[in-house]
Amino acid sequence: MFIGEYQHNIDVKGRLIIPSKFRDKLGETFIVTRGLDQCLFGYSMAEWSVIEDKLRTLPLTKKDARAFTRFFFSGAMECEMDKMGRINIAPTLRGYAKLEKECVVVGVTNRIEIWDQTTWNTYMNESEESFGELAENLIGFDL
Repeated sequence: MFIGEYQHNIDVKGRLIIPSKFRDKLGETFIVTRGLDQCLFGYSMAEWSVIEDKLRTLPLTKKDARAFTRFFFSGAMECEMDKMGRINIAPTLRGYAKLEKECVVVGVTNRIEIWDQTTWNTYMNESEESFGELAENLIGFDL
């Protein structure tokens, strides 16, 4: 399970340090793709296989299913960590998530998320105000 929030900078070559607490769980090679809310999702190869199997079952006849599958898979790239724990994020993915300098890497159960610091702060500030309401709206949610 991935948990926690870590700040790191992305360099001019598009390299980002993956927090050491996430490295073993992700493995040497893992998948990064476009996520929701203008961030990137990162999955271990085992978890990516599970996601791939689920998305493969979506009906080809449904426009939304085709669009989401295209969006999700076309942005996917295999990442390999270097000896310093860095990955190189493709320019298209950096552009999608607006990653320029300060980033936040977040653990979210089965995946990591990579956010631009400003986008993350805005998202958290907006979500924080409605956190109780969000929990209330989740059917069967009980802490």
